Amino acid sequence: MHWGALLLDQLDFYWTASLWPRVQGLTDDEYLWEPVAGCWSVRPRADGTWQADGLDVAEPDPPPVTTIAWRLAHIAVDVLGTRAQALFGDLPAGADMFDPRLRPASLPATADDALALLDASYRTWHDGLAGLDDDALARPLGPLGAGYADQPVAALVLHLHRETMHHGGEVALLRDLYRAGFRSS
Repeated sequence: MHWGALLLDQLDFYWTASLWPRVQGLTDDEYLWEPVAGCWSVRPRADGTWQADGLDVAEPDPPPVTTIAWRLAHIAVDVLGTRAQALFGDLPAGADMFDPRLRPASLPATADDALALLDASYRTWHDGLAGLDDDALARPLGPLGAGYADQPVAALVLHLHRETMHHGGEVALLRDLYRAGFRSS
């Protein structure tokens, strides 16, 4: 049995049957829609870049409601993108998988650009994962894992797939609420 193939099949099925079809046709209005006051989103900054809310603060309890833009950025950048770059790309000197230098300088301002980033991040993660054999999946993350250095690569893969599915489900729910005409009172 090749565990990497099973892990890849798990994510491929979710991507093909659930997430990617559910985000097709996403509009800019949906992308940035804030269903309640105080949402975390992706917003323009004074320097013209777009950044996600909450990067520089501890997550409050309870966590805030987030927009589709925030969730897609989280999946594309924090879940798949930076981890793919850390595992399969060239890391800056002294970097680990949490290094802010792995994040793009600006997040997408439009739904189309967000979907392009999501697709690119998924493809990079997918292709990198496809190249790992069982021995590579069993190896500890080492220094790139920071506080998770002793954990096997497979543990990170499982976690990232859970995160993708979790946040992808939230994106689908937000689209359902938007389509149903939900608006805060």
